Amino acid sequence: MKGMKNWRPTGTAAVAKLAVAVLSLAAATGAAFAAWIDQGAGIFLATVDAGLSWCF
Repeated sequence: MKGMKNWRPTGTAAVAKLAVAVLSLAAATGAAFAAWIDQGAGIFLATVDAGLSWCF
């Protein structure tokens, strides 16, 4: 593999961008999980009414 460069982020800006991306993904995942906990029963009953609850 001669001539291939390894990708390595260097510098504070790259680390900051990566940290913001990771924190944004974690926040979005947390919000989706919280919404599921809050509205999960209603979502399940809606799928039962539509005949789609077999996948659960």
